[in-house]
Amino acid sequence: MQSLDLAFGALSDPTRRAIVQRLTAGPVRVTDLAAPFPMSLNAVSKHVKVLERAGLVIRVKEGREHQLVLNPDPIRAVSAWAGGFETFWNDRLDNLERFLEAEAPQPNRRKP
Repeated sequence: MQSLDLAFGALSDPTRRAIVQRLTAGPVRVTDLAAPFPMSLNAVSKHVKVLERAGLVIRVKEGREHQLVLNPDPIRAVSAWAGGFETFWNDRLDNLERFLEAEAPQPNRRKP
């Protein structure tokens, strides 16, 4: 469960979610990733480190360049965990619908 906690913590920040969203388009250099954000490269690097600790981002070194790559596994774990609640609530809502239909007054039908 610790990995799930780390993923939720990392994804709780809008800047980190924007970084993850950007990485869905493919690997990117750290400096290119930081360009559109209204903060310093150092601040973006701190966000990237949180994402790395959570396993959401993998840093690949190619010479002097650092490429960031999205690792979708922690997001899959979050989705699987949340999906269990979807099933739970769908079952409850289906039961409620059946109950309300059974309790609803039946309209009077005219006999021919």
